[in-house]
Amino acid sequence: MQRFIQIFGKQKCKIIGMIHVDALPGTPQYAGNWEKTIEKVEHEAQLYKQHQLDAVLIENMHDIPYVQDRLLGPEIVACMTRLSQVVRRILPRETPCGVQVLACGNKHALAVAKASQLQFIRAEGYVFGHVADEGYTNACAGDLLRYRKQIDAEDVLVFTDLKKKHSSHAITQDVSLLETAHAAEFFLTDGIIITGTATGQAASSKDLQDLSGKLKVPLIIGSGVTKDNIKQYYNKAQAVIIGSHFKYNGSWQQDIDEQAVENFMHRICELRAKKTLFT
Repeated sequence: MQRFIQIFGKQKCKIIGMIHVDALPGTPQYAGNWEKTIEKVEHEAQLYKQHQLDAVLIENMHDIPYVQDRLLGPEIVACMTRLSQVVRRILPRETPCGVQVLACGNKHALAVAKASQLQFIRAEGYVFGHVADEGYTNACAGDLLRYRKQIDAEDVLVFTDLKKKHSSHAITQDVSLLETAHAAEFFLTDGIIITGTATGQAASSKDLQDLSGKLKVPLIIGSGVTKDNIKQYYNKAQAVIIGSHFKYNGSWQQDIDEQAVENFMHRICELRAKKTLFT
């Protein structure tokens, strides 16, 4: 928890805004619009800066269909590094920035974070195997943290999804969410992320109840948070990641709706008027 506090501060429930970059060169939906992709990322970073979000997470969400890490090309790392440097340059130095490379490009994300001076990554498949829509995902904690050590990136936090969305967990159905979380803690995760079953779907109240107050590391809600349900997470999670709710019609494929961001942050200001801190 202390590593998280050093970077994010003590204020409860940090708001992490998503930047879903356009489809990157080499992926099926790339539209030959690299310069426009950079400009769009600049615009969204400026918008988040204006509305004083606590942190930003950059992700190659539009690179569908995803491939597993062994098939990710060097162009993905190069482009994500370029875009991450754009965001890092725009946001204040004290605003943490992170990156996720889909799917399971956790080493790739660490390399991007190291080169771009980012503070965290979001990693998939950290503990226990599962079957995702892009194929079988194996556990990676040992390999990933050894790589972090090798490239001198130990100051980059690794936040890890548990029983991640868009996946089947039948092979680990006898391992509870709390047991999975404790395994991730044992394997030195810097934060645990829970989600609904798909992008934009809320984490279940049972999952929240199963983990809240029982972890030694931060609990992060990774999907489905809105202005209307943030109150149920606010006192139980150290951070929430907002993507779909900030888009027009609540759809991750759409552009960011500045009014949605403004309304959400206004609600956060109301909750923060109580000045609650965590330790």
